[in-house]
Amino acid sequence: MYPRAFQYHRTKSYPEAVSLLGQLGDEAKFLAGGQSLIPLMKLRLSTPGHLVDLNFIPQTSYIRSNGVLTFGAMTRHAEIAASADAAQIPMLHDCAAGIADPQVRNLGTIGGSIAEADPTGDWAPVLLATGATVHTLGPDGQRSIDIHDFILDAYTTALQPAELITGIVIPRPAQRSGGAYIALKRCAPVYASASVAVQLTLDDAHTCNDARIYLGVLGLTATRVPAAEDALRGQTITPQHIDKVRQAVMDIAQPNSDMRGTAGYKRQAAGALAKLAIEAAVKRARGERVEVSHLYA
Repeated sequence: MYPRAFQYHRTKSYPEAVSLLGQLGDEAKFLAGGQSLIPLMKLRLSTPGHLVDLNFIPQTSYIRSNGVLTFGAMTRHAEIAASADAAQIPMLHDCAAGIADPQVRNLGTIGGSIAEADPTGDWAPVLLATGATVHTLGPDGQRSIDIHDFILDAYTTALQPAELITGIVIPRPAQRSGGAYIALKRCAPVYASASVAVQLTLDDAHTCNDARIYLGVLGLTATRVPAAEDALRGQTITPQHIDKVRQAVMDIAQPNSDMRGTAGYKRQAAGALAKLAIEAAVKRARGERVEVSHLYA
């Protein structure tokens, strides 16, 4: 299917883009990498009458490391995957390097992905687990929005009319911290059947001080698993505690059956991914180098 006919507009700055979208009204949308929006347009699930292209605005794609890690909204997934600065928070590399295929990674942007709030996307559980902040610009000026307050529902964010994302800031994890993100897919280009993001902080080599665990894909938004986190906090991480996490993840997961698997299959997959992600996160928190990649089945 072809998209509905639309008018194309190119802008040279964020303020110009905000002003233009405000003039064009509700039928206009910003175009970043297009890897989330364009497929929806082809299915006519999104039918904008105007596209305001952000790709020709200078200095909007960057990775800066200065106390915190900052991504420009137009930073491509492939740039993050190749960044030594991003790799200092390994879960970010896990996510960026595993998104779809090379075409999507080289065109898609982190800002566009978060703005679309597609529940099947990879970035939401990862940014929630890291405690990111989203910086925006709109008709009323700049805002800084905690990621927990930014994604409201499937395809719904806290962005106001004519407001756009300018950057995403990720705090540096505490010492002895480690994280991991793993998704299960049938093949690289398709959406995941289940995904899990884990971020841990250890008091010593074995005892968990803090834990954040989020499931992706299995709901309208990423799902936090408090019972799994509680099973780890203040505990020496043993196979028995990891099994409690696996069970807590399976208990809270409420997937639907579809072409990516039955509800039971996805629930079991989420539990297995949580186990693998915790094992990798613990090793990373201890200072070990651990390679993590998505699973394909």
